Amino acid sequence: MDLSMNKLSNGIPEEIGSLQNLIHLSLRDNKLQGSIPSSMSSISALEFLDLSHNNVSGLIPKSLEKLLNLKYFNVSFNNLVGEIPSSGPFKNLSSQSFISNEALCGSPRFRVPPCQSSTSKHRSKRKKVLVLILPIGIALVLVSIAFAFVWIKYIRGKSTDPQLGVDSSSFVSTRGRISYYELLQATDSLNESNLIGSGSFGSVYKGILRDGTFIAAKVFNLQLQPAFRSFDTECEVLRNLRHRNLTKVITSCSNLDFKALVLEYMSNGSLDKWLYSHNYFLDIKHRLSIMIDVACALEYLHHGCSLPVIHCDLKPSNVLLDEDMVAHLSDFGISKLISEDESALYTKTLATLGYIAPEYGLEGMVSTKCDVYSYGIMLMETFTRTKPSNEMFDGDLSLKQWVSNSLPHAVMEVVDPNLITPQDNHLVKKIDCVVSIMKVAINCCVESPKGRIDMKDVVARLKTIKIQLLEC
Repeated sequence: MDLSMNKLSNGIPEEIGSLQNLIHLSLRDNKLQGSIPSSMSSISALEFLDLSHNNVSGLIPKSLEKLLNLKYFNVSFNNLVGEIPSSGPFKNLSSQSFISNEALCGSPRFRVPPCQSSTSKHRSKRKKVLVLILPIGIALVLVSIAFAFVWIKYIRGKSTDPQLGVDSSSFVSTRGRISYYELLQATDSLNESNLIGSGSFGSVYKGILRDGTFIAAKVFNLQLQPAFRSFDTECEVLRNLRHRNLTKVITSCSNLDFKALVLEYMSNGSLDKWLYSHNYFLDIKHRLSIMIDVACALEYLHHGCSLPVIHCDLKPSNVLLDEDMVAHLSDFGISKLISEDESALYTKTLATLGYIAPEYGLEGMVSTKCDVYSYGIMLMETFTRTKPSNEMFDGDLSLKQWVSNSLPHAVMEVVDPNLITPQDNHLVKKIDCVVSIMKVAINCCVESPKGRIDMKDVVARLKTIKIQLLEC
């Protein structure tokens, strides 16, 4: 029985003990609470039990020592307390089965503190009281000094970033910077099993902090000189951005030899995965909703910020999906800020081939209209399920030309064949909607930047199409 990575909540039912022939039980990566039911000790055939990454609390039942067939047991990343059993199957377990349960105690081989007897607990409590008395006077003096320091700092005013007019660390949430050691703990020492993606400047690892927060740690490869600039660019851009369709930065970890951004974990992975993996599928409504989310993010970047932000690297792998399939735009490693006296700027930074606007690729000139072009290509890709780098495109034929040639009467020849079938209800309406979507994409990809529509117009048009689609 594998019920892992769902949204199961409440407690593990006591009745589970009646499944006496159950051999394999995985409940990891859920939101389970309460204690481990002692009735589990009745599942005598059990060989595999994984309760990791939940909110399970209380003691590990000593009665589980009866499970003599148990070969794998994992309760890491929970809120368990008390002594770890030491007999039966627990003789063969390692410390990895119990990590991130800070209140557990027991044998040193589990790398937990020894359990205290009631006498030693009483002595320890009395000693703590005595130790606290002495520092009280010192603490009062320190508080006075701290208050004076804060008052002086308040009078002088907070230092602000000259470009953005905000505190230079405000891109990080209220959580303080994470230590290198804590980040290693959260990602199991950047274990390859936690690797969820890699790019030009580094790799992304899944992890979980001590408080149970799931994270994605973007670790920059500092052996590549551009990675330093990429980290600085992301920090500069993200610290002043707040939008539901942008990836949220929780905190950062930075020293001379290591730089990482700690991001909100997106449990459903990237749009690229959903488009090209055989195990996943998005229907026409889901695809449109995702692309509207991306358009809203770009509308905010281009028109809702004090200084317009150009993403510069739009592609499906940089669109991440949360547990509710809401899209979040990520990876601002080569983004650009446009000051008030600029409408465009020049750069030597190279984005991903196939998505680059003509003026960007030929002249290195970037503006918000470069993002509009890349968005149009991605919009075509999302509904055709065909990459712009597909080998079928050579010479004069490109994804843009292929789609343009199909409009309006042959769009079914280019659209993802799994998206609309002849048996679909409201077939004509759905085809009309796809034609309208492709026309928006073509309008985004006009050769001249001045001829392209802007993201405000894209959002308005796609939302109108979505209303029509919901009637199907």
